[in-house]
Amino acid sequence: MNNKTVIKRQGLMRLIFTLSHTFNGLKWMSRFEAAFQQELVLFSLLGVFAYLQEITLSSKLILIASLLFVLFAELVNTAVEVVVDRIGSEYHELSGLAKDIASASVFIAMLIAILVWWSVLWT
Repeated sequence: MNNKTVIKRQGLMRLIFTLSHTFNGLKWMSRFEAAFQQELVLFSLLGVFAYLQEITLSSKLILIASLLFVLFAELVNTAVEVVVDRIGSEYHELSGLAKDIASASVFIAMLIAILVWWSVLWT
């Protein structure tokens, strides 16, 4: 049994610690994960483009949400890769499969974003 005491934070302190972990994760991804960096640039450019379009606010938010979904999928993909790499560096079929499936989730998120943008702007 581990002698480490687990502190259960509540209320505002829980929110503050949660936000600090969130910020740390986003900071790490922004500094070290090339795919996330590229998707952030794309998010920034397309976010401005969406804002400038003469469409309803809800349409703008749908466009931006589809881009956020791509970033979300990349976060999950990288989390899976980090956990698999933490477990061991030797090749295992299931480790490769986990990474492939996580990568496929990013691809599907990108397809969803493309379909959303197409449906909002070109129909």
